[in-house]
Parts: sequence; C-alpha cells; structure tokens
Amino acid sequence: MSDPFSFKPDLDMLKVLGEFRMPAMPDMEALAAAQRRNLEALSTANRVALEGAQAVARRHMEIMQASVAEMTEAMRALSSADAPQDKAAKQAELAKATYEKAVANLQEIADLIQKANAEALSVLNKRFAEAMDEVKRLVAKAG
Repeated sequence: MSDPFSFKPDLDMLKVLGEFRMPAMPDMEALAAAQRRNLEALSTANRVALEGAQAVARRHMEIMQASVAEMTEAMRALSSADAPQDKAAKQAELAKATYEKAVANLQEIADLIQKANAEALSVLNKRFAEAMDEVKRLVAKAG
C-alpha cells in the first residue's frame, strides 16, 4: 500500500496550485514569474556586490604593493642620512607623509565599498518597486 503523504518527485506544484481557483486568488503563473524576476534581481545584486568586492580587493593589493615600494625607498633615504638631526627630520617627514597617504587610501577604499553597495542596493530597490506595482495590478485584476 502506498503512503498518501509520500513525496512524488514528478509532482508539478504550480499545476496543482493553479487548479485551485479561489476568489481573489492571483494567477499562479504570474506569481511564479514575479518570483523568478525577484531571484534574477537578487542574483544580479549579488554579482554586482561580488564585482565591487573584487575591485576593492584589487585596489587594496595595489595600495599594499605601492606602500611596500614607498617604504623600501624611504628606508634607503633614511639610511643615507648621516647626522642624527637629519635622520630625525626625515623620520618625522616620513611619518607625516605615511599617515596622510594611509588616510587617503582608507577614504578611497571606503568610497569603493560605498559605490559597490549602492549599485547592488539600487538593483534591489528597482525590483522592489516593480514588485509592488505587480502586486497592485494583481490585486486590481482579482478585485
């Protein structure tokens, strides 16, 4: 005897649910299409966010490579100074320049992150507005 509650892999839920016609019940195909568009928008937003994260990582690596090169050159310049006063002056100058560069780099990275987040959120906001319009149309059609 078969179990009436067992899962049947060939069962088409959209077809089964579509057979139930209830008053004010929206079209199941329209709901499925809307859900597909929602998933496509989510996929696009994820892709945009990933591309943004990759851009941030690339830029971060470029900044690190440039920083290492600058530090190597700065150490050479410091080692060439003979007088202690000259070394102290160069160290102070180096510390100031390094700090300013670090702040500028952090601001650039923060801007890249904000831009990537804004682009991904824009995709989701656009789809949300479209989904609300679709709901209004479905309710108007059903009512």
